[in-house]
Amino acid sequence: MSPSTKRPRGKADKPKPMKYAVEEALTWLKDLASKKVRDEMGPRYGIHAPKAFGIRMAEMQRIAKGLGRDHDLAAALWKTGWYEARTVAAFVDDPERVTPAQMDRWCADFDNWAICDTVCFHLFDRTPHALPKVAKWSRLRGEFQKRAAFALLASVALHDRSATDDALAKCLPLVEKAASDDRNFVKKALSWALRSVGRRSAKLRAAATAVARRLAASPEPAPRWVGKDALRDLAKQR
Repeated sequence: MSPSTKRPRGKADKPKPMKYAVEEALTWLKDLASKKVRDEMGPRYGIHAPKAFGIRMAEMQRIAKGLGRDHDLAAALWKTGWYEARTVAAFVDDPERVTPAQMDRWCADFDNWAICDTVCFHLFDRTPHALPKVAKWSRLRGEFQKRAAFALLASVALHDRSATDDALAKCLPLVEKAASDDRNFVKKALSWALRSVGRRSAKLRAAATAVARRLAASPEPAPRWVGKDALRDLAKQR
């Protein structure tokens, strides 16, 4: 039975043990596996995952929709280590039940930009713990762990209407401090964060633009790239 034809549970139905729910979800994923997609993940999209079936995002989202919200299932899927299972976990988890400790555990497991961005953009930014994690993760050494800090900042700026201008502005010095990191996926996340914060309001656009200009004037290539990349978009924002 595919997730799109999932039968509603009746009163007499008993919940399946978690291991069976995970096995069923993995079976759905395996049935959708494509060698062509898997072979393209790294060379075409820069997604290097140790364990991957090769499934397009639309299919993973369809499976997640069929599974529905399930925090415990999300945790179990994450533990499998499969890239696609972890992606589905990001969509089925309940943001209200996500804890700071869980966020740290999952962040430590990020091994490519796609899982980092999916989790931050579709789950972590909907928790009340998001902004404190930006500050904490900005000090981490791992490329995708540090990227997570600024992917999360960008996601909060884009999605969380309750985040105040002052709270977002306090994160801008973190962007400026991290801009000397010349790793590709960190640089791109820093630019994304600046551009996203700038979209929130005229006040934040001015603050983000000031940071971007300072970075663009740097003699060092990494901060100069971040500043110039962000400025191209910030200049278009009105």
